[in-house]
Amino acid sequence: MVYEEGGLSAQGLHKRYGDKVALEDFTLHVPAGTVCGLLGPNGAGKTTAVRILTTLLRPDGGTATVAGRDVVRDPRGVRQRIGQVGQHASVDEILTGRQNLELFGRLGHLGGRTARARAAELLERFGLTTAADRPVAGYSGGMRRRLDLAAALLLTPAVLFLDEPTTGLDPAARSEVWAHIRALVGTGTTVLLTTQYLEEADQLADHIAVIDAGRVVAAGTPDELKAKVGPDRVETVTRKPTLDEVFLQLTGKAAAA
Repeated sequence: MVYEEGGLSAQGLHKRYGDKVALEDFTLHVPAGTVCGLLGPNGAGKTTAVRILTTLLRPDGGTATVAGRDVVRDPRGVRQRIGQVGQHASVDEILTGRQNLELFGRLGHLGGRTARARAAELLERFGLTTAADRPVAGYSGGMRRRLDLAAALLLTPAVLFLDEPTTGLDPAARSEVWAHIRALVGTGTTVLLTTQYLEEADQLADHIAVIDAGRVVAAGTPDELKAKVGPDRVETVTRKPTLDEVFLQLTGKAAAA
């Protein structure tokens, strides 16, 4: 097991639900300051893995550390060092963007003055200052996603979990969110990204882990995974395989993008 202060590691994680095996010998290492794309078909175990790594679920076996803290022995320490953006917006539509961030800051025990200062800093960082005092109900999808990211960063997490962060966004808004994610990683944040958009993983991930039937079946950089399939295993031999074709070869299932 690698205990890295800013990254995450999982070694031999197991999880069962009755007779159903959700994770079996799940092993993953994400170095600090990198993006790992966790890909897999529906029911492959992605959600179970993320729930264990974020301390929402206890594994039946194996070990895992996030930002140097053991997920079983020190779940509170893990939660203090992570941020999470789910598939659906977590912000309150009735409140303004500023009120949302200040509320999240107070819930995180920042204190009123610190919460206000941190909210103002993040609103500016994500280009939301002009809309800061408008109700979130009037925000576009891209603006809500940026506000979600800002909320996840209020406590300056070492590791950020992104669960399909651009689902439902148009291409322009998706590119905007991608730019913010790249900027976060540039500051040293570690990101675990689950996505149904394989292009997103190809654009953002330093390395990719493909999970199927509860275990990692392949891992490497996007180019390394494409090399494993090779041009001789796709219909047109004059081009490199796409990540979609790699996914299909490794899991036997088409991507659900």
